[in-house]
Amino acid sequence: MTKNSKPAAPVSSWMILLLASACGLIVANLYYAQTVIGPISAATGLSSAAAGLIVTITQIGYVLGLLFIVPLSDITENRRLITILLLVLIVALMVASFAPNASLFLSASLIIGIGSVIAQILVPYATYLTSEEQRGRVVGNVMSGLLLGIMLARPVASFITSLFGWHAVFIFSAVVIALLTLLLSRALPTRRPEPVMNYGQLIGSLAKLFRTLPMLRRRAFYQASLFGAFSLFWTTVPLRLANDFNMSQQGIAWFALAGVGGAIAAPIAGRLADRGMTKVLTGVAMVVAALSFGLAYLFQGHSVLSLSLLVVVAITLDMAVSGNLVLGQRVIYSLAGNARGRVNGIFMSIFFIGGAIGSTLGSWSYAAGGWSLTTLIGLIMPLLALGYYLTERKAQAAVNP
Repeated sequence: MTKNSKPAAPVSSWMILLLASACGLIVANLYYAQTVIGPISAATGLSSAAAGLIVTITQIGYVLGLLFIVPLSDITENRRLITILLLVLIVALMVASFAPNASLFLSASLIIGIGSVIAQILVPYATYLTSEEQRGRVVGNVMSGLLLGIMLARPVASFITSLFGWHAVFIFSAVVIALLTLLLSRALPTRRPEPVMNYGQLIGSLAKLFRTLPMLRRRAFYQASLFGAFSLFWTTVPLRLANDFNMSQQGIAWFALAGVGGAIAAPIAGRLADRGMTKVLTGVAMVVAALSFGLAYLFQGHSVLSLSLLVVVAITLDMAVSGNLVLGQRVIYSLAGNARGRVNGIFMSIFFIGGAIGSTLGSWSYAAGGWSLTTLIGLIMPLLALGYYLTERKAQAAVNP
């Protein structure tokens, strides 16, 4: 049980919009640097070989935050924890924007990654404000905001950099997060968990939760496979666009905007999950992801048709990944009551590792075998998830999907 965790009335549309916007604005900080690695590495003295550290260090910080910060939401007052982390994130963004050398920028990037886990505190926080009947819809709406943040971060960073330089990206984000901090500190209801264990026991319980919740393991693998395919695609498609279609940085940014259309799947999936369609929609998401890569493999030419189909692939792949993410989170939040922060940390850590593997495989496969090898590997990843999904039995489910 928690104190002040359930309002008398259903959560308002305003609060859902606030939480969705906050998640998107916060998680975008993980992705701003990805499309502007070149100018950042040149300004901070990083070699081209080491430039990938900018993304890797941020991802490491995010995973550390998922494992060691997010579980705190199960024992600490949530609004206060969120506010403190937002202030840390603002400082890290300002340091990154004025960092004169690589070591300071990379240190700030690590803290940016850690601070960005606030988004993964807000999502389970939203479920505490809702009834079981509302949960799928609320999670879907909040996750659509988070996914929009992920998809818009890259083109926004490219556009800002082309106009004002890469420093402006981090200054802009720091200002936005500062305003968000003020708003959230005043608007969020208090949620004060009643601790049943100390921090050491809390972290130690992660392994037990992973071991004793088979549906958590299953859902984490599903999403890790799909997010791995998603990361592989978005790591390599800019190279295909530049090499095969001679697109500029701004052209690639416009292409990235097409993926935003996939975010509509999140609220739709949430609503359909509330109607008992979780299991069938999970299979649909995997099939759509596999078909998307099949389409990308079959049409590899340099024609307008190939480019148009690539836009379709970007949208359908994003729909599959975002829809399955909402389905997975709806399931895992029903597994452990007051352990939702820890369960979410485990789930997100595993699926984020899947994304890191996908990015790594994408870089290797495009260099080794071009777009053909890349799309074949992308096809295999959702098929692995689909094969595992077909072994799922109703007796394994800890919730009624």
